[in-house]
Amino acid sequence: MSDYRDKPESLSPFVRVLPNAVTLAAICAGLTAMRSAIQDHHTAAVLLVLFAAVLDGLDGRLARRVGCDSELGAELDSLADAINFGVAPALILYFWALEGMGAFGWSTVLVFALCCVIRLARFNVSSRQDTSGECNVHFTGVPAPAGAFLALAPMFLSFSFADKPVLPGVVICLYMLFIGLLMISRIPTVSLKAFKISPENKAVLISGVILLIVSLVMFEWVTLVAIAAVYLAMVIKSMLTPGLHTEENE
Repeated sequence: MSDYRDKPESLSPFVRVLPNAVTLAAICAGLTAMRSAIQDHHTAAVLLVLFAAVLDGLDGRLARRVGCDSELGAELDSLADAINFGVAPALILYFWALEGMGAFGWSTVLVFALCCVIRLARFNVSSRQDTSGECNVHFTGVPAPAGAFLALAPMFLSFSFADKPVLPGVVICLYMLFIGLLMISRIPTVSLKAFKISPENKAVLISGVILLIVSLVMFEWVTLVAIAAVYLAMVIKSMLTPGLHTEENE
């Protein structure tokens, strides 16, 4: 990360703080998601976590775009990820389906949140040690936003039908533990940087994006279930593929 003194002097103060403002907005979304879950507004809680994930994808790109990436921004982003993708999804699932599970349900919440924090801490250490400057095409373990997305998949499935848990609490707990272990694993998982789109395939990509947007608008929960299933299948395939090269990336 570059230091503040490296920023172009021509940038206005508003532009300089904009990336960090996006990160803080993501934290607000995560905290509000927890409040919504406590008030039994489960759909709103899930949507707020997904919104936080969108903001998480924007802040870093925005910072690099305007030349305002900094160590402060990196630390804020890591803290935001811990809240939005570790604590918030675990609590949302707890208040949705695990509150009656007693100690086992709460222990599952703690383990998932801790796995997310460990995954983020490991990445922070790795990124400071990596001085090669190379663009890696794999994550090591499931990234925190993807882990949160996968963890919420039982809720996507439920919202696709009767808006009630369609899986037993024990199954949801075991599933959350599995996703938590995937986050702290050494399994190489795909990064978007691995996909290179040739100019002749741009029309196909645009058509696919439009189709995805239409699907999300018309069948949002079913589409999210399908995305989660495909991604999880890719992770499991990677886990079962021996000798695949792993590199840390976030």
